[in-house]
Amino acid sequence: MSAPNDDSQNDMTVFVVSDGTGDTGSAAVRAAMIQFRHRWRLRVFRDTRSISDARRVVEQAEQANALVVFSLVEGEVVAALLREADQRGVVAVDLLGPLIMRVAQRLKVEPRHQPGLLHGFSDDYFDRVDAVEFAVRHDDGANLRTLHEADIVLTGVSRTSKTPLSMYLAQRGYKTGNVPLIPGMDPPKELLELDKRRVFGLTVDPATLLSVRTARLRSMRAPSSTDYTDPDQVMLELDRARKLFRRQGWQQVDVSGRAVEENASKIIDSYESTFGGGRGTDAASPSPGATGS
Repeated sequence: MSAPNDDSQNDMTVFVVSDGTGDTGSAAVRAAMIQFRHRWRLRVFRDTRSISDARRVVEQAEQANALVVFSLVEGEVVAALLREADQRGVVAVDLLGPLIMRVAQRLKVEPRHQPGLLHGFSDDYFDRVDAVEFAVRHDDGANLRTLHEADIVLTGVSRTSKTPLSMYLAQRGYKTGNVPLIPGMDPPKELLELDKRRVFGLTVDPATLLSVRTARLRSMRAPSSTDYTDPDQVMLELDRARKLFRRQGWQQVDVSGRAVEENASKIIDSYESTFGGGRGTDAASPSPGATGS
């Protein structure tokens, strides 16, 4: 899920507990965990609106030795979760409570304490759901015949963060597809025929790519000596990709050393400056267990 680490016994598990979709908590956890080179797992508990639900989640967190991050607003449910966490020795982090309290103090009004306000079933919500479904269907070169329906298409050699970026952009409301560039094979005609303004070529410095690929093979317990991690072959792949990007007139995005959010912001800025419309919405969380390509 995040940085490779061979010791799976030390993987961290985070439970996000929400009275809505869990998008807010998941996005916050991902933003925090990107600061750590450590493997971790995310599990989201949506629509947690009763005391019994809160207690049940904490019980599971104790069994999984998980950190609990919650974005609940109903007072009795929050109190029950915190009591249960204290009794079971589970660490629980209140994501919204302190902020809501400070806002209430500043405005001198009582908060509504109504669950689910942040992600009501608005048009933006359904647009985001559609975009995520599109990104899943068009991940890693799948369903090329409908790729032309995408707002944004990402392409690049293997392990240039195409999938994480696609999912993040989708959660912002952009229908995103991604197509890998495979050594020894021509790019699919469906990719080459797209409006060049919608296609973004992902690049990365060779050392970073080599490190990521080596870690990937190690995690798969695959042989480490292959063309996939041969420095000369890696350089050749990247060089061919950049030449393709220039020939097609696709904008290049260097993902080296940058968080997914940073790279997505650059792509969104470029897309909006060309097409406008403000399609994107606030970031939501990817489905638990999503990985990159």
